[in-house]
Formats: sequence, C-alpha cells, structure tokens
Amino acid sequence: MKVADIMTKEVDTCNPGHSLQEVAAKMKEINVGSIPICENEKLVGIITDRDIVVRGIADNLSLESAVSEILSENMVTGNKDMSVEEAAELMADHQIRRLPIVENDKVVGILSLGDIAVKDKSYGNADIALDEVSEPAEPEK
Repeated sequence: MKVADIMTKEVDTCNPGHSLQEVAAKMKEINVGSIPICENEKLVGIITDRDIVVRGIADNLSLESAVSEILSENMVTGNKDMSVEEAAELMADHQIRRLPIVENDKVVGILSLGDIAVKDKSYGNADIALDEVSEPAEPEK
C-alpha cells in the first residue's frame, strides 16, 4: 500500500508570520496537533501543539509572536509514492507522529500514526512506528 492511499490530502497550512495564538486557534478549529508552515506554497517548517507550549509559552513568548520563532525547520518529509511500511519506518527512526508528504516542496498531504493504524490493515506498520516513536527521548544537555 502506498502513502497516497491513506494520507490526509486536505491539509491546512499557516505561514511563518502567523502568531502563536492564530496557529493554536487553527489547531483547535480543525482538531489537529500540528500544522505545516508554508511560504509561497513551499514547506518551510512544521509546528506542533507541543512546540507552542514548550518553546513558546514556557519560554514566555507573547502569544502574538510569529510562529517562525519556534517552528521546527529540520523536517522529515515523505512522498506519496513511498510504501506505508517505508513511511512507518521513517517515522519510527525520527520519532515523529506526523509526516508531511511533499511534492516539489509543496505539501500534498500528511500521514499520521492514526492514519496508519486506522487505514492500513496490516497494522504491523503502526505497531513498528508507535513502539519507536513512543521511546523516551534522551534528555537535553
């Protein structure tokens, strides 16, 4: 099975100038935990609800601060033609729960562990990814 078969194709994005509050409100509105950040349709980063809390609020940034101040720029991405197994391994290797799917630097979808668990009937792929994504992270030094 290919990623294109199970990925979420309708992906809302924000731009680097959006405020933390605007992005958080968008997450609440569409009930997601991460939003790709695009500039001129090109993926430049991703922000998660955890980023807003840990890198924003905990560091006392204003809710009006631009998400460009805290977004993750070193993204791992996939493509729609890769197998679900390859995507699950990539997610496990990098301990990520959501994988932006890009084509020519443009977001064409997003694959989550939930998509794999619900839509991929082999289930082993979700187990592999979840086991490794859920490993405790090494403490920052």
